[in-house]
Parts: sequence; C-alpha cells; structure tokens
Amino acid sequence: MTDVRVDHAVTSGTFSLDGETHQVDNNLWVVGDDQECLVIDAPHSVEDILAVVGDRRVKAIVCTHAHDDHVRVAPALREAVRAPILLHPDDRPLWELTHTDELWDADLSDGQVIEIGDTTLTVLHTPGHAPGAVCLWSADLGCVFTGDTLFQGGPGATGRSFSDRPTIETSIKAKLFALPGDTVVHTGHGDDTTIAAEEAALA
Repeated sequence: MTDVRVDHAVTSGTFSLDGETHQVDNNLWVVGDDQECLVIDAPHSVEDILAVVGDRRVKAIVCTHAHDDHVRVAPALREAVRAPILLHPDDRPLWELTHTDELWDADLSDGQVIEIGDTTLTVLHTPGHAPGAVCLWSADLGCVFTGDTLFQGGPGATGRSFSDRPTIETSIKAKLFALPGDTVVHTGHGDDTTIAAEEAALA
C-alpha cells in the first residue's frame, strides 16, 4: 500500500468570459501516489501540469467546472497522458465556449466516488459559480478541492453568465459546510483555508 499525497503548483494565463479577459494565476492540484494520480483541472499549460505529474500514470483529468482558465488545455493534456476528461454535464454551455469541436469523456455526478491509489474522492455538485461546478472531497486526506466555488474569504464570483449568488451560497451551506470544520480547502486560485473559517465568515 502506498501513500496518497497532494502535489501543488501555480500556473498563469488568462480567463475570458462575457467579452472580458483577465490575467489569472491558477492552482494546479494533483492527487495520487507514486504510481498513479488524478489531475484536478487543466488551466494554462500542459508542461506545468506534467511537471507536477512527473512519471506517474494519470488516471483522469477531473474538471471542477468549465471556465476556460480551468479547461483550456484539457484536450491537449488528454492527448499527452492518454487519460479521460471528467466534467459535470451541466457545464456543457461553458465548455463549448472554449472547445467547440470536442467533448469531455465521462460525466461527473453528485455523490460519485473516484478511486485513486488507496483512497477516494467524493464528487459534490455545487452549482452557483457555474451550473456544473463540483468540489472533490477526500475524507482520508482531510481536504476538499473547491475549484472556484469557495475561496479564502468567501464564495466564488457570480457576476458573469451562467452564475448565481443565491445558488452558490445554498451549495456551500448544504454541501461544504456539512464537512468537518478542520477540512482544508484547496482552492482554484489563491491560498488554502478551512471549512470552519469560511463558515464563520459566511454566517
């Protein structure tokens, strides 16, 4: 039995939606052991992602949502590592803004369990920032990967197309605040936080 770990890096590029483009730094998260791993999101650079993966086999590319700064290089990464792209189907309208001629490989669903090494990630459907936004919770590792649903300082942005503030707050309170308070929140951008810290801030 091997130890599952979380590896992290930051990659930079752009985010575009509703006719606006902004420079952004995205967190890269890779969960796995010495043999295999899951890549969470595929933002700006295949090379940056592969540097974190190393010589491990990528089991899947799991997308927290389909904004272009999270899926831009997903098809290119799929070709490089020969692994399927997983996305919640409610995010198809956003996916098609970036990738008009190719789709992901398998749908994510609420409560789905993804195995990696000797642990699992549970998919939590948390719409609001995007219709198909998901978070990935690891009880064993004591952490949750929230994409752009929850940050240090509160919920993700809801001022653009396909987003809704009441929906994201409902998702966070129902799905994320149900997790243990000491659960570490690994976000899509910026620093880590904890469920307890964000619950206190949103109360």
